[in-house]
Amino acid sequence: MKRSIILTNTEIQHKIKRIAFQIYENNSNQKEVVIAGIANNGFLLAKKLKTALEKISSIKITICEVMIDKKNPLNPIETSIKTNEYKNKSLVLVDDVLNSGTTLMYGVRHFLAVPLKQFNTAVLVNRNHKKYPVKADFKGISLSTSLQEHITVEVADNKIIAYLN
Repeated sequence: MKRSIILTNTEIQHKIKRIAFQIYENNSNQKEVVIAGIANNGFLLAKKLKTALEKISSIKITICEVMIDKKNPLNPIETSIKTNEYKNKSLVLVDDVLNSGTTLMYGVRHFLAVPLKQFNTAVLVNRNHKKYPVKADFKGISLSTSLQEHITVEVADNKIIAYLN
């Protein structure tokens, strides 16, 4: 299978910085923002966004890992912090790739059960093939791909690369 690099590590670092600025602009009046990353790559991106936000803002950034069973998204979703730690706060749900929207949709559904000041979503790559009406408020890149193509975000040796397969 042929793989093409769609985002190099350097390009991804620029995208993370840009998304951090967008999050800051959108939350400049907030005292605290919760960055909730969907387990694995989404959480890794959330941690990188936290670091980038702390460099440009004095807003308190709380990180949260969101565990979703991607094969059975109706199973209970768990978070690494308690509900009262994100209740009535601004929250950004982060994932690496927005494919069909299933994972993001169930993640959004979980957080809708809690009153929040503001809720946004962020992804590194938006594929434009959603089967659910969910969108990324902040995105690194949007790609129109075929349904047969797949995007993989790989992390190795603290480098992140996005591939189109």
